[in-house]
Amino acid sequence: MNLLSDIWQSYLGLPTWVKIWVFLILVPVNIASIWFMGNPGSSLVVSFAIAGLLFNAIPIWFDRGFSSAMAIPHVIFWIPLTIILVNYLMISEVVLTNNYRYFLIILMVCNLISLSFDIPDLFKWLKDRKKTIQ
Repeated sequence: MNLLSDIWQSYLGLPTWVKIWVFLILVPVNIASIWFMGNPGSSLVVSFAIAGLLFNAIPIWFDRGFSSAMAIPHVIFWIPLTIILVNYLMISEVVLTNNYRYFLIILMVCNLISLSFDIPDLFKWLKDRKKTIQ
């Protein structure tokens, strides 16, 4: 098979709830961060949010589909993003508009839910990789 066909078949093999979660909630919410450019800290928020998505092209390409390695970009970019969001929402004295504040809360909740799946997936990927190296 060719690469795109393999990726498509991998997508079709995902459980329905994963397709809904990833493609109707998680990806759109992270992409929506672009809408808030110009707000305090938005360049940093957009950079980390979008990087967590875009860098998934690497494991998708190498694995020819969806795999637990896709957790790697999420963990690398979204843990620091979560720290940034906690700072903006709870610690910093930066004034945020209500719409931006609500969006940051939604973004943080969505990414924390994702990370609750991604962190175990990362450990699974590392464990499986260790088996293949030995």
